Amino acid sequence: MANLTYEQIIQELQKKIYKPIYFLMGDEPFFIDSITDFIEENILTENEKTFNLTVVYGKDIDLTGIVSLAKRYPMMANYQVVVVREAQNIRNLDASEIGKKINPLLHYAQDPLPSTILVLAYKDKRLEKNRKLYKAIDNKGVIFDSKKIYEDKLPAWITAQFKQRGKQIDPSAALLMADSIGNNLSAIINEINKMIIFLENEKNIRVEHVEKLIGVSKEFTNAELLKAIGKKNTTHAHKIVLYFASNPKDHPFQETLMWIFNFFQKLLLFKDTQHLSDQEIAAKLGINPYFLNDYKIAAKHYTRQQIIQLFHTIREYDLKSKGVDNQSEPQELLKEFISKIIYTN
Repeated sequence: MANLTYEQIIQELQKKIYKPIYFLMGDEPFFIDSITDFIEENILTENEKTFNLTVVYGKDIDLTGIVSLAKRYPMMANYQVVVVREAQNIRNLDASEIGKKINPLLHYAQDPLPSTILVLAYKDKRLEKNRKLYKAIDNKGVIFDSKKIYEDKLPAWITAQFKQRGKQIDPSAALLMADSIGNNLSAIINEINKMIIFLENEKNIRVEHVEKLIGVSKEFTNAELLKAIGKKNTTHAHKIVLYFASNPKDHPFQETLMWIFNFFQKLLLFKDTQHLSDQEIAAKLGINPYFLNDYKIAAKHYTRQQIIQLFHTIREYDLKSKGVDNQSEPQELLKEFISKIIYTN
C-alpha cells in the first residue's frame, strides 16, 4: 500500500475508512499528534470510549502487552481503539525475533483484528523499510512518515491552514508569521486559532493583524533582511542585524543562515528561468508570485558567479557557527557574515 499523506489519512478517517494499524513515525510531532488525537477523539462515541478506548505509553508496556490489548474484542461498539503514545520507547519493537520466538507485534501485524484500530505513535525515529514489521504493517495498515516542513514552505502551509478555516491571509502576513514563529507547527496552529477567534469578522488576515496579535514587527524579520540583502541596502540590513544581535534567542544564527541559503538557491534558479512567464517562474521557485519582484531586484545586484561564490561563504559560516575555526560570538559572526554577503564581488 502506498504511504498516505497527512491530508489523505484525515480524509479517510472523516469518511469512516479505518485501517487496523496506524504506524505514525518521523521527526515532526505535530502531524503524529494530530492523527492520533483525531482517532482518539472521533472514532468512538463518548459512551463507547468507556470500554473501548485504551491509551498507554511505550515506556510502560511491552510488545506482548500491546498485542494482548489489540486482540480484545469491542464491547457494545463496532471498534475498539488502542493508542500507544511514545512508541519509540518500546523495547525490541522492530526486531523480527525476540529470543527464539517471533516478535509478537510482527505476528499480530500479519493478521490484525479488523475490529481493533491500533495506533503506534513512534516519534523522532523511523522504522526501516527492509524490516519485516514495516512490510507487514504496510500490507495491512498505514505507515505515515511525518516530515518537518522546511522554513521556505511554511508560508504556503500557513495559507492553507487559514483557507481550511474559511479565511484568507496576505502572502506578506503569512511570511511574517513563518518568520516570527519559526518551524513550530503547534505554535503556529495556536496563533492561527487565536487569530480566528479575535478576527471573527475579518475575511482577510493582513500584516497589521499579525503584528498586533502575535506581537512582532515586520521591520525586523528574516524576510525584511532578505529584501535588504537583495537590494544591497547596507544601512537597512545592518539595522536588522543589530536587532538580531540584541535578541539572539529569537533570531538564532542558524535560522537566518537557512533563510539566506534558500533565498540564493531560488535566486540562482530564477536566473536560469527568466525566459518563462512570471507564473511559470513562481511555480519553479515554489513561491507566491507576490514575492517575485524581490528576486527580480536581487537578480540585478548579484551575478550568477557571485551567487555560486556566496554558497561557499554560507558553507564557511555554517561551519564557523558550529565552532570550526571560529572564536567569535554568534552576534559578531552574524554581522561579519552579512557584510560578506552584501559586499561580495
